[in-house]
Amino acid sequence: MLTSVSNSGGVRTLAFNRPEALNAFNEDMFDAVAADVLAAAADERVKVLVITGTGRAFSAGMDLAAQPGGPAPKYGFAGMFEAIIEFPKPILLAVNGLGVGFGCTICGLADLVFMADSARLRCPFTSLGLTAEAGSTVTFPQLMGYQNAFWGLMSSQWMDAQTCKDSGLVFAVAPADQLMNTVYEHAQTLAAQPLASLVDTKALMMAPRRDALRAAYKIESVALANLMGGPANLEAVAAFKARRQPDFSSF
Repeated sequence: MLTSVSNSGGVRTLAFNRPEALNAFNEDMFDAVAADVLAAAADERVKVLVITGTGRAFSAGMDLAAQPGGPAPKYGFAGMFEAIIEFPKPILLAVNGLGVGFGCTICGLADLVFMADSARLRCPFTSLGLTAEAGSTVTFPQLMGYQNAFWGLMSSQWMDAQTCKDSGLVFAVAPADQLMNTVYEHAQTLAAQPLASLVDTKALMMAPRRDALRAAYKIESVALANLMGGPANLEAVAAFKARRQPDFSSF
């Protein structure tokens, strides 16, 4: 199973479940996560959705080892993105370990983000000869301020938990062994409220954001498509496979 789901009261936990691949995303996992998010949205017993990772990683982002040319996905990345931004109830992230690429930019799509003190986040897009995704060109400046977002999206550097907290990307940091208890304490506080109040309040808060997120996603997707397969991207992929640092001196 690419995801695992459990319930406690009005809180549903969705865990990315490819620990052998550091919970990296392939097309099947995009479909699985989208289906689980849609199911949680439709289930009136669910008031809060917690998303976390299985094993030592939260998510390593896109699976660069995934083989292209498989069957067309049911939802794909676009469908998963839409399911998340349309989710009508609170989404809490429990970043239990490293988060790379979408494992980092998903923080901008959640309502509350909790991070283990030992976890780290990274947007590696420039180091792959690519650009940002998942609406992060909108969400990161909103949450972190322009300069912190600029550095996070441009530098491809790791951000530790305290940096993420100080910049506003993360709501709270907890010791790794207390992370889930901290998340569930907040989740249960929310789940104790009436579902209609949670849904209506989130709808009001998200109303001005959804169109901006969709517009950003569309522009980012065009930019990614233009850069994908370009000289810098090919050099980055070759370097990854050869386990060496890419050489961008000519680009």
